[in-house]
Amino acid sequence: MAKYLMLKHYRGGRPSVNEVPMDQLTKDEWTAHVQYMQDMERRLLDSGELVSSEGLSMGGAWVRFDGEGRPPVVDGPFAETKDLIAGWMLIDVDSYDRALELASELSAAPWAGGKPLGEWLEVREVMSAPPADVQ
Repeated sequence: MAKYLMLKHYRGGRPSVNEVPMDQLTKDEWTAHVQYMQDMERRLLDSGELVSSEGLSMGGAWVRFDGEGRPPVVDGPFAETKDLIAGWMLIDVDSYDRALELASELSAAPWAGGKPLGEWLEVREVMSAPPADVQ
């Protein structure tokens, strides 16, 4: 088994097939989209493949350590990641092919007009050890 992170993006990545902006969806379209996501989560929980799944707000802050006894530095300059990452599903599956299969299914969530969103998802394996080339 290997863990893969499937990242959903608000914007900044490759455009979806169904490019209608989120704020232009009807209430029924939004409800159908969320229901699809919940149904997929339930199926993956039942199969034992879902580790974690969360949606993220568009707000956020960058924080860094600024020296012992000093308050953390918050905000700016931004790489705008807070505007990009919409949420994730962390899955634990038997193969990379299964991770791709599930990402494709997640990409098919209904969107405007009930048609599949066709969004691009970033699929990344969770490292279980440092890369082999790290000393």
